[in-house]
Formats: sequence, C-alpha cells, structure tokens
Amino acid sequence: MEHARYESVTPPITAASDTLGGSPWGRRPVGTRSCIVIALLSVAYLAVIHFTIGVRPEHLALVAVYLVGLVAHPASARFMLAFTVFVVYGILYDALKIAPNDRFAPVDIEGIYRLERHLFGIRVGETVLTPNEFFARENSPLLDIVAGSFYINWVSVPLLFAFYLFKVDKRAYLDYALVFLLVNLLGFAAYYLHPAAPPWYVDQYGFAYRQGIRGSAAELVRFDRLVGVSVFQSVYTRNSNVFAAVPSLHSAYPVIVLFTAWKRSKRLPYLMPFLVFMVGIWFAAVYSGHHYVVDVALGVLWAVAGIAFYHLFLARTPFLRRWIGSYECLIT
Repeated sequence: MEHARYESVTPPITAASDTLGGSPWGRRPVGTRSCIVIALLSVAYLAVIHFTIGVRPEHLALVAVYLVGLVAHPASARFMLAFTVFVVYGILYDALKIAPNDRFAPVDIEGIYRLERHLFGIRVGETVLTPNEFFARENSPLLDIVAGSFYINWVSVPLLFAFYLFKVDKRAYLDYALVFLLVNLLGFAAYYLHPAAPPWYVDQYGFAYRQGIRGSAAELVRFDRLVGVSVFQSVYTRNSNVFAAVPSLHSAYPVIVLFTAWKRSKRLPYLMPFLVFMVGIWFAAVYSGHHYVVDVALGVLWAVAGIAFYHLFLARTPFLRRWIGSYECLIT
C-alpha cells in the first residue's frame, strides 16, 4: 500500500550530535542539564497539584514513568519527548479541575436542551423527545454493548494511531499530535466561555443548576452491568468536569484520526476502519446520554477548524516549520 509522505524539514544530524557509538539508537536526545530542568519542573507540577486538587497515584506514576523513560535509554527518551504533546494534553485536562468552568460563566442547561429538541426532536405520540430521551426508552443489550465498546476506546484508538505514526512517519506524527493538542485547547476555551450541561444532567437534576456534583456514567451503566465490571462508573464518577459538554471533544478526535489517515492514503479499504470508528463514537456519544447531537456537530466543527488552522496557517509559518524540524530531529 502506498502512503503519502509528509514533507520534512528535518535538519541533518551532524557530528556535533551527542552520540553513543555513532548509532541512531545511541544518540542522546536529552542532555543532563535538560533532565535536571525537567525533574525540577516535575516537582513543581506535583507541588501545584498537591496544593490544589491533591496528588493521586496516577500523578506520581506519570512523573515516574516520564522521568525514567528520559534517562533509561536513548530510544525511550525519544519516545517520551515525542509523546510530551499528549502528556501536556493530559496535564491540562486534569488541571481543569483546579478551576471548574461553571465558576466563570452561567451554565447552559435548558437552552441547549430546547435547541436539541427543536433541531433533532423525535415525535413519539404527543411528546417530542431529544434523541437521548428516545434512546433511553428504545434501547437494547446489543446496542448497549456496541455503544460501550466504541466509547471505551475514545482515547485508546487515537493513542494507538499516534504510536503507529511515530513508528512509520515522525513528521506525520508531529502534525497529528499538534493538531490534537490544538483542537483540545480550542475545546477547553469553549468550556470556559460557554459551560453546558450534558443530557444526563437534565435527566437526573432537571434544569436547576447544582454546583459541585460528580460525573455520571449515564446510560453506559447498562454496559457495565452487562459485562459485570464497573468500567464507566469508576471513570465518570471521578470526573468533576460535569459542565464540559460543548463541544464534544470525544466526537472531534475520530475526525482528526480520519483526516490524518486520509493524508496517508485515500484508499477506501484503508480508511474504512477509521470511518466506522468515527460514526460509532458519534452514535455512542448520543446513545449514552453524554452528548446532544448539537454537541457532536460542534465537536466535528471544532476538529475541522483546528485542522484547517494548523495546516493552512500554523504549519506554514517559518518559525513553526523550523521548530517542527528541530523536534523531528530530536525524536528521530
């Protein structure tokens, strides 16, 4: 299968590079001074987390794995440097708990519900239901398994695709990772500008605003019951970003994956799994009661906007081209 090759602006590796035996596997991508700076930044990060939301085992694990990876082997160091983009995403997402978005703007609860019912309402007898309400009535164990199986992979598939790109095409990987980060930053900004309640909130609490409530697995609880493991309950009950429903970033990620796959090959058999994954995530987001169709549509729009802004503007600026070239050299 032929794949489109991304244009690379990687500067050549010269004899001045820090090498071990002249082998690419032996070239040190991070010097001792840089490792010390990163270690100090890690300590500062843990201190901030400790005094704000509290340090959890996953925070310690993240720092430990990252630091060990930087010093264990040149290959592991390059891997850690490459995936720093996703580490930054995870840190920023977790940091949303420090300053919940509902403290900064009124929460849209009823307005988005009525917009959803107006645009996508399903008439059942004398009642007009949102698609979420319709699926809450008309569901089945098969659809529960299908929706849960897609939704449980909203992060694993984008990450696995990132691993694949890192292995086969470093420049394509960097473009993909930076678009992923950019779309998330745009999404986080929207969360603070327009906090919005998910469908399950209206189902459980109505249109009244309640501060400090925990997340909910919503209709995904049926998946947990069917498989006999509290997969979604254990994840969502720890989520305090209740009013971060618009746009649906879960729905944006498959668009980024599909676009990047399309850049590599336009053959339908190659793209079909990514198409299925994208549609499956969109369906599961609505079926599960976690997002309105409006949220999904805005998530797609955010992804398209982020992709266009990066490839048509940011990636063409001389500064970013040079920076990406240096980054590519560092992780190669």
